[in-house]
Amino acid sequence: MNDDRPRFTLDDQEVAFTPGQTILEAALAAGTYVPTLCHHPEFAPHGSCKVCTVRVNGRTQSSCTTPAHPGDVVELHSEELDDLRKSLVQLLFTEGNHFCPSCEQSGNCQLQAVGYELGVVSGHFNPLFPTRPVDASHPDVLLDLNRCILCELCVRASAQVDRKSVFALSGRGITKHLVVNAESGRLGDTDLAVEDKAMSVCPVGVILRKRRGFRVPIGERKYDRRPISEVALDEAEGERR
Repeated sequence: MNDDRPRFTLDDQEVAFTPGQTILEAALAAGTYVPTLCHHPEFAPHGSCKVCTVRVNGRTQSSCTTPAHPGDVVELHSEELDDLRKSLVQLLFTEGNHFCPSCEQSGNCQLQAVGYELGVVSGHFNPLFPTRPVDASHPDVLLDLNRCILCELCVRASAQVDRKSVFALSGRGITKHLVVNAESGRLGDTDLAVEDKAMSVCPVGVILRKRRGFRVPIGERKYDRRPISEVALDEAEGERR
């Protein structure tokens, strides 16, 4: 059957797309992995992490927020773009307190998995070691802000799906941080429930259910078995079915 959909060029390969798709969506649908940390298929594009940056007709743009257009020339992989993505991930590791060997999310963490995919073997930059709290006030949920990468997925999920707005970001620049909608600042004083969508969207290990730690042994987790590029393409295929 002929595919008469419009097309753009991605690293010298033609990619057919459905009008309304972003470059990221079209690339995934065509079987090309694009690294990202803040993208979620259930939410509108946000462009928080910039890890999915591409060059479109000579200009750098976030592929998750840029609509595909016929005839566009898109560059995903080049030495400059690959180095940019790698640096962005290294900065995220540097800016927070990420100790993968002792983290409950190790093996299920997108930041860790994207780091492996991009060949990140060190933080490269001097660690900031910020002072960030661990909030254990909720009876069922542990909030560990040491790992937050400010992707805003929990913010969007809580506002748009759960209709609770439990989470928000406060501050600017280096002082920007995750907060909860309780006067006390404690998660236990919010109406967050373990069934909420916000519980399942964090790409790192900030929002964790209590009394479930390490039930799945490290080595048998999502990204332990397969690289994130394979997992992401399989998930994109499942969404289209």
